[in-house]
Amino acid sequence: MGSQATIIESTAGQVAAELARRGILPQTHVTVTIEQDDELIPGRREARMRVVAARLTDDDIDRLIKQAQREVEPLLP
Repeated sequence: MGSQATIIESTAGQVAAELARRGILPQTHVTVTIEQDDELIPGRREARMRVVAARLTDDDIDRLIKQAQREVEPLLP
């Protein structure tokens, strides 16, 4: 027997109330996907998760940025 996905759009503060309204018991396992529509820089959160997962330090990030700058500077007019 397969499970059926249901999409519920709600605010973070109203998630529990919405699940209760639908008769979903508190002990029922659910998966919540968060899609913020007010993110200023799309992809920043995902990029940060990748940096953390790669165990890069701030020094590593600074070094990579400087390396990229050196690579593109000769291409500038």
